[in-house]
Amino acid sequence: MLLGCLLALGGCASEKRLPYEAWRLGFIAPVHMEVWVESGEVDDVAGRHFSGYETGTAAIGYEGDPAGWTANPSEGKGRFVVGAALPKRIEVRWQSLVEPQAYRVTLDIPDAMRRQMLTQGPPDPTHAMLPEDRYYNLVTIGLAPGGWVKVWVSGGVEKAIPMMCVKADVVQGGPHEGKLTFGKRSKYWPLSEHTKSYLETHPVPYDSWKCDKP
Repeated sequence: MLLGCLLALGGCASEKRLPYEAWRLGFIAPVHMEVWVESGEVDDVAGRHFSGYETGTAAIGYEGDPAGWTANPSEGKGRFVVGAALPKRIEVRWQSLVEPQAYRVTLDIPDAMRRQMLTQGPPDPTHAMLPEDRYYNLVTIGLAPGGWVKVWVSGGVEKAIPMMCVKADVVQGGPHEGKLTFGKRSKYWPLSEHTKSYLETHPVPYDSWKCDKP
């Protein structure tokens, strides 16, 4: 049986027994549309809870048109969820700074996404990659104004595959759910001078991130 696993690693892999050491959770935002990630938590299919995956700022660019999601996003700003099985649920709370507005979303991960995370991409003839480096174990979450959220998976040099698109809920309490921090009411993080200048002459294209498809 062990020999069979070594010869066909994918055949012995499962949602709880991964063919790689860990999967990665990263966050991006559309160009110019700054966000602040307050909280990132994961429940895996084995019933375990992982917290502390908030990243503060998300990966973002400052050149180009922010309208619409990029066709092939980066891994985003984040880190590997070490010790976890595949995700069952991912919860994120963040501030959309250009509005400003606080949002919360619970992503119930579909079976199709987990199956993709156990799939290998084709070999890359230009790079010497180990089999475990070709799995779709990179999860990227896009956070846009209006509470629109998009999720991709990618791996190695493979193009990211869109898996989910949903609309988040507004956090009525505002930043950090209205809790006091160091004796003061939490506030929205300030915009950079670059984005302030951009918004003086450009509207926020809210409708461009809507969920027409995954």
